[in-house]
Amino acid sequence: MQMFDAETIHRLLPYEVLIPALQKMHEGEIPDGDGVYTKDPSGADNMFVTLPGWLSGQLIVVKMVGVFPTNRDRNPPLGSVLGAVAAFDPKTGAPILVADGEAMTYRKTAAISGLGTALLAPPTPRELLVVGAGGLGPHVAMAHIAARPSISRVRIWNRTWSRAEALAALLCTLGIDATAAPDLDAAVAEADVISCVTMSRAPLVKGALLKPGAHLDLVGSYLTDMRETDDDAMRRGSVYTCCDRGREEVGELTIPIASGALRLDDIQGDAFDIVQGRHSGRVSATEITLFKNIGGAHQDLFTAAILKQVAGL
Repeated sequence: MQMFDAETIHRLLPYEVLIPALQKMHEGEIPDGDGVYTKDPSGADNMFVTLPGWLSGQLIVVKMVGVFPTNRDRNPPLGSVLGAVAAFDPKTGAPILVADGEAMTYRKTAAISGLGTALLAPPTPRELLVVGAGGLGPHVAMAHIAARPSISRVRIWNRTWSRAEALAALLCTLGIDATAAPDLDAAVAEADVISCVTMSRAPLVKGALLKPGAHLDLVGSYLTDMRETDDDAMRRGSVYTCCDRGREEVGELTIPIASGALRLDDIQGDAFDIVQGRHSGRVSATEITLFKNIGGAHQDLFTAAILKQVAGL
């Protein structure tokens, strides 16, 4: 059984490799999989997630992670999603690999959002806005740039200004032109691609400010009371999801459906539909596209399968 630490995962799965590989995986059917979400019995806003998935004839994967939002406030700070991803032989059940859960979560989440940008964003965007400066921040920036290399400027907005500045400085060390954005509304109005990676329970991005042709990537809303954009964005944008599962479990979709701003039938399709040609995706230069990255066991399964392949196992 092979063990993969975070440094090795990040080295083996650059987004320039991972995003096309994930697109290739979307040429098939979505694998079987489900999830168990166990809430902290103390009443704290923590959760332990177990996500098993089975890719017929290829791999069984189980992701086991704790989601502890206040970890970043510890001294020293910890990641908010910690755990492990384990892969098993589908013929014998024997373990094949165990990989760092935080690194795998960052890689697969950012790469799926990058795939959404590759499929839906305008062909030559220049400015990327990242809303949120947590652990996923640098990864979504790198993934969107890998998907659209024309991006030449990155703005970072975060409620805590120092964290926005710190993320911008980190990206600059990677050769990315990045600055902190003091005014979210002004940054939204200028951005070609916007990626939201927060745990907000109130809309941050105002749909009325999205410029024609913009692409909005929504990652952070994973509970029914969370959302990162408002009803106007749902009315103005062509809405897509990463898959057709879990749509009834994320506030980004259920809240506007409840208000009447969005109907389930208004969702244009998902990444599988576009990759397999059932939907064309973006149809004009002025169309506003919105991609909700819901997550799911299939993403972890696909990413583990790619890691196994590139590692030569």
